[in-house]
Amino acid sequence: MKPRAEAEVVKASAEREVRVLNDAATPEEGETTGVVMTDAMMREWVGPFLDYLEKERRYSRYTVRNYRQALENFYRWLDGEKLAETVFGEGDFAALGKRVVRDFVIEAQERFDRRTLHNHVSGLRAFFKFWLMRGKVVRNPFVGVPLPKLEKRLPQFLTEEQMKRLLNGPQRLLENEAIDAFTAWRDRLAMELLYGGGLRVSEVVGLNHGDVEMSNGVARVTGKGRKERLCPLGKVALAVLRKFQTEFARETGVDAPVLVTKAHERMNARAVQLMLKRYLALADLPHGLTPHKLRHSYATHLLNAGADLRVVQELLGHASLNTTQVYTHVSVARLKEIYARAHPRA
Repeated sequence: MKPRAEAEVVKASAEREVRVLNDAATPEEGETTGVVMTDAMMREWVGPFLDYLEKERRYSRYTVRNYRQALENFYRWLDGEKLAETVFGEGDFAALGKRVVRDFVIEAQERFDRRTLHNHVSGLRAFFKFWLMRGKVVRNPFVGVPLPKLEKRLPQFLTEEQMKRLLNGPQRLLENEAIDAFTAWRDRLAMELLYGGGLRVSEVVGLNHGDVEMSNGVARVTGKGRKERLCPLGKVALAVLRKFQTEFARETGVDAPVLVTKAHERMNARAVQLMLKRYLALADLPHGLTPHKLRHSYATHLLNAGADLRVVQELLGHASLNTTQVYTHVSVARLKEIYARAHPRA
């Protein structure tokens, strides 16, 4: 591509990025504002439950956040029904009868998609189970509550060609002086770790230099449930990491974070998500794709190339093989697509 044309592409991508960031700043589906839980409820009911999830069950901070949002949403609804004070102020949980819970679920369906609704009810069920075990409530009102059936969705992934375009984004912007060298190599490193190692975004931002064994080419990753696993990173990701360590990292000690901001502070997951949107726009890919889709792409490409399903399960850190098997459906769908295009009798 000629320099002028390339510059126009970069300018267009920057304009798209502004739109993306504006979109990202708008409230998510079903998000509401206004009524908030009282300090008394937070202290007496919510705080102990969230501490239990984080410290005893070792749930990820994203799950803890989602369960808190579920409780906040339920509290707002109860407040609108004039039941919040009755239930959580007076402790009258008998007010949460089947009809009340059913009405809540019906109303929530209008604001949340089915998967979000299932996640919210799961959080509420866990909340009441926690207090049932501690004798504060006599029954769990969310046990057996009817929910809409979840639609079966195959995970989204990028093709190998799309991945190449995405990963080339930082170099393109650097060549056109649209970003500085530190940002270009840091962003490239983030995407190479997500795709080359199949890491979750929480695992990437939590990765320290001491977690990576450069001689063996593997990273010791702490995943869901604080479980550790070894992840091969691949020669490209290792080469990018080595360059970043040598030329840009201020600290490379055992506890120093791998991904850092320009102020050399640990990046957070939101920063990685917004960074990815810039390069999705540049590569003319849907900006709604998340860092987790790079993990989906990692698993799908491994299986397409003949990797054993149980090996992929270990690499992804899935507790159950059933979780990993969804990627075989993606692979089969891809094979059928190729067959339909190529075979004369298809």
